[in-house]
Amino acid sequence: MTPRTAARSVLDAARGSLIGFAEIVPGVSGGTIALIVGVYDTLIDSAGHLARGVARLVGDGVRGRGTAEARAHFRSVHWAAILPIGVGMLAAIVVGAALIAPLLDEHPAETRAVFAGLIVASLIVPISMVGGRWRVHEYGVFLAAAALTFVLTGLPRAADQEPTVVVIALAAAVAVCALVLPGVSGSYILLTVGMYAPTLAAVNDRDFGYLGTFILGAVLGLGLFVSGLQWLLAKRRRITLVVMTGLMAGSLRALWPWQDDDGGLQAAGSDWPLMLGLAVAGAAVILGLIALERMLVARRLLSADVVSDPATDAIPTVRDPE
Repeated sequence: MTPRTAARSVLDAARGSLIGFAEIVPGVSGGTIALIVGVYDTLIDSAGHLARGVARLVGDGVRGRGTAEARAHFRSVHWAAILPIGVGMLAAIVVGAALIAPLLDEHPAETRAVFAGLIVASLIVPISMVGGRWRVHEYGVFLAAAALTFVLTGLPRAADQEPTVVVIALAAAVAVCALVLPGVSGSYILLTVGMYAPTLAAVNDRDFGYLGTFILGAVLGLGLFVSGLQWLLAKRRRITLVVMTGLMAGSLRALWPWQDDDGGLQAAGSDWPLMLGLAVAGAAVILGLIALERMLVARRLLSADVVSDPATDAIPTVRDPE
């Protein structure tokens, strides 16, 4: 491994760690952070090939057709970026479960203020990806998506439960959509259905039975969801990015600093100067990350994002020799 390749792997791991930390915080989407650090399309493209490869491996294996097409999809996964990103994510989730969760418990308003600033600044990314002047109907789609997320993040939070295996898998399958859909927080989904605390406890307690079931459900959910999203990004990219921008904007409701114990919004308190300062600090961090990412890509220390391609016909139809 060359020094440049090693440096890229370390930087990709750092990108993954930021995504992993985001997944711990209710209201912040890992997909949003993936957009900011420039790996969103790479993740989607690789997840699409991985999901289709697994499907081919199972389907063709059962039918006795060999594994050549499955291997072709697996080779199309961007492993050089995905593996360090995955390692960084897993490490950040373990560390974040121990560090960020206490912050949310002890300083919830301040933590939400920082992440609100983060999301506001990060809106620059999908807006710039849309490009050009927005049309009237695109503003309408943006507002509709923002309203949808605003309503969803206002749903009452369920009491923590003792989940069964089926419930764990289903919750993971839905929550994993946050990893590939900016603006939708997987942690908030888990919080809404009463699964956030049990899942966080499973990470801290190294409950591998729970975690294994959760990962299996997440993989199944990702396989069902990612191909459709990948097609939208390739064939309807502009309007899909408009929807993502709206989802991110609407998710700010979950990060309003002043909330009651049930997530109801309250008027700004006398500490608003502090909250504003924290939000500005969060925004500054994100603007710095965006600038750093673009500089590193320009100097070829980081790989530029890959435009997601759903093209199943990009993999040639081949069969193992008899």
